[in-house]
Amino acid sequence: MSEVLTTHSTVSPTAVVDEMVTTGAYKAARPARKIMVQAILASFVFGAVTLLAGTVATQTGVNFTGALVFPMALVIVILLGLELVTSTMGLVPLAWWRGQARGVDVFRAIGWALLGHIIGCGIFAFVAWATITEMGHDLDAPVAVWIRGLAEHKTHGYQALGVGAGLSLVFLRAVLCNWLVSLGAVMGMTSRTTGGKIAAIWLPITLFFGLQWEHSVVNLFVIPAAMLMGADITFADWWLWNEIPVILGNLVGAATLTGAGLWLAHHGSMPWRRREVAPRVRH
Repeated sequence: MSEVLTTHSTVSPTAVVDEMVTTGAYKAARPARKIMVQAILASFVFGAVTLLAGTVATQTGVNFTGALVFPMALVIVILLGLELVTSTMGLVPLAWWRGQARGVDVFRAIGWALLGHIIGCGIFAFVAWATITEMGHDLDAPVAVWIRGLAEHKTHGYQALGVGAGLSLVFLRAVLCNWLVSLGAVMGMTSRTTGGKIAAIWLPITLFFGLQWEHSVVNLFVIPAAMLMGADITFADWWLWNEIPVILGNLVGAATLTGAGLWLAHHGSMPWRRREVAPRVRH
């Protein structure tokens, strides 16, 4: 089968992969303040859409309906040029491997984005508690129960399996999750039209949410929100049994399966072969 060609509305896969490098280089060069503000605003979007997914799931009694609406989170973030660290995990390492960013830029871009998400998701977790439970007066509201159950499954569920099986499973689900989420960001590059971008992004994000795999930014919102709503989860439960292995798994999935994988698929070599020298950028 011949390769899809770039047209007035469609971008060829090879051109998309090249755009991934350009976008990764741009993301690596942003000042810290810009990264954090974009990440905080994106966290608000992800928190709000997660609440919508929970509302739809509880109203219909069908969890998959939440997966059908959740992609609007990434759509809004991408169309507004906000920061989602799980997308950055697939693009900035690729730019580094291609010599368009420095190694320190990878840690810098991901680190500031994570800090922004921690702040933004923490703020929106309080907003969720206030609005869903009516300022703590209705902890048994359907969405509050849904959030608590989801968060307890994401922590105690793995803890019950033991260190080996539990941490291996959460890490694997995180790798697979961010393979799809970072693919969603890349799919947005395949079209030149807003409608085309929305349709392309929707596909892998519905898949990841429907399969209930582990996304670090979603968890940065869901778990502290559940704790505020009365879930029996400690800070150690949150970070040791979920957040740390999920962040690491998300990084591995995006950098290898999406970043390196798509470059290899369309250029026939690993991205660090014949790399260029990155310019030194003042931040």
